[in-house]
Amino acid sequence: MREQFLVEVTDTTAEDLTAAGIDHRAALLELNRLLTAWIETEYHRRTHTETGQSPLDRWGAGWMRCGRTAAMPTSADLTEAFLWSEFRTVTKTATVSLHGNTFQVDAALVGRKVELVFSPFDMETVEVRHQGKGHGKALPHNITRHVHPKARAEVPEPPSPPATGINYLTLTAQTHHEQVRADRRIGYDALFGGTAGSGDQAQIPGQLSIDDVEDLTNRNETSA
Repeated sequence: MREQFLVEVTDTTAEDLTAAGIDHRAALLELNRLLTAWIETEYHRRTHTETGQSPLDRWGAGWMRCGRTAAMPTSADLTEAFLWSEFRTVTKTATVSLHGNTFQVDAALVGRKVELVFSPFDMETVEVRHQGKGHGKALPHNITRHVHPKARAEVPEPPSPPATGINYLTLTAQTHHEQVRADRRIGYDALFGGTAGSGDQAQIPGQLSIDDVEDLTNRNETSA
């Protein structure tokens, strides 16, 4: 993303767009168009160094293994996947200690080994589980640490490499547009008033223009 896409995007502010007479909504739509083209034309089709597959092939193979009806993970599922957990035995006073923090838990758990589930960057919010069953959130009693000692802050991103000097994103967008036209066989040229042989607006061989579709529809209705 940094080396191929963001490096080609000019860093501008709202004031810069206004001074250049560019509508903010139009600029956002153009950015989304270029990003979609880059993802579908470049990123999704390039072999990943770790998986040995392109993201598009890996996605398709995953659906084939689990079936087309497999449900996508929810935001709660994704949050759960990145939580940490540790086990503690509940004291006689129905408390547990976690890296210097003390919490009050359900008295029914006294003497039992419980799982404490939490975000490493929020040591005040802890969920209590026992044998896979939730027992609510632990009540903070004495908080001395807010972040897990092994939690590491995000490393600042390295500076972006210099731009290539060519209109890479526009070329990618043009390639993506042609791929979409070829895949769907829709006469976009007719929608924009182009005619066969008119350069970029030329109709792809075998396509039906809007006029062709209307003529066929009229003939079918007359025959019926």
